Amino acid sequence: MLLLSFVMMKKYNWRLKLGIVVMVVSVLLFLSLPVIPFLAIEHKTKITISTVVFIVAEITFYGGGFLVGKELFSKYKSYLNPKNWFNKKKKDQQEVNI
Repeated sequence: MLLLSFVMMKKYNWRLKLGIVVMVVSVLLFLSLPVIPFLAIEHKTKITISTVVFIVAEITFYGGGFLVGKELFSKYKSYLNPKNWFNKKKKDQQEVNI
């Protein structure tokens, strides 16, 4: 039984690491989007590249979310939501005051 749980944990760690790497690649793809308009290529090509990069970034982000699991995916997704960036600081300050 212990050996089986160890093997399952190793398998889960592999999926977790791969999922995080895929999500980081997705963020890098999103960060590359503002650079595309400044490339010295035709306008139609810029539009095509931007569209493809956006779609691939979305697919990789949700694919990474599938690999890491529901709980961890929702945690990382909340970190990327701009609405939550300043709320956490206020909550931490309230906890310190209590």
